[in-house]
Amino acid sequence: MSAHVEEIVETRPVRPRKRKVARVLLADTGLASRLTLKTILATAGYEVSSAATAAEAIGKLDEGEYQLVLADLRTESEEAGSRLLAYARQKEYRPATALISSDMSETSRSSTEDGSDERVVRISDENVSYLLASVAELISQRADRRIRRQSLRRAS
Repeated sequence: MSAHVEEIVETRPVRPRKRKVARVLLADTGLASRLTLKTILATAGYEVSSAATAAEAIGKLDEGEYQLVLADLRTESEEAGSRLLAYARQKEYRPATALISSDMSETSRSSTEDGSDERVVRISDENVSYLLASVAELISQRADRRIRRQSLRRAS
């Protein structure tokens, strides 16, 4: 007489894993460009928070952590965008930062008050792929810097 063994398999509902997406803070005074950029970045899979002023963006920086902060080159004044990015770089989590501009005559770098250069990502209807590639590159470079810093700390 042979024994029939029945294997009981416990089934659990499969929960989809939450994708960890990069958080982007976008500061732009222009409503149309802010909404357009937010839509493009969100469609590409980024979690995007937006701000109409540098002060609003600083408040969001104080409330949450972002992997990338983008500021319009001409947010409120010539200096506001650069000041916002300088504030962001002082955060412990050190987000990647860049100025954005729809003015195609702008250079790819802009000097800041402290004498350092800030990357300027130029945007237009024709170069959405350039925008997305630039955003991905900035976030990737930030991740590389974090990994290097952690390795150096462990080695010390």
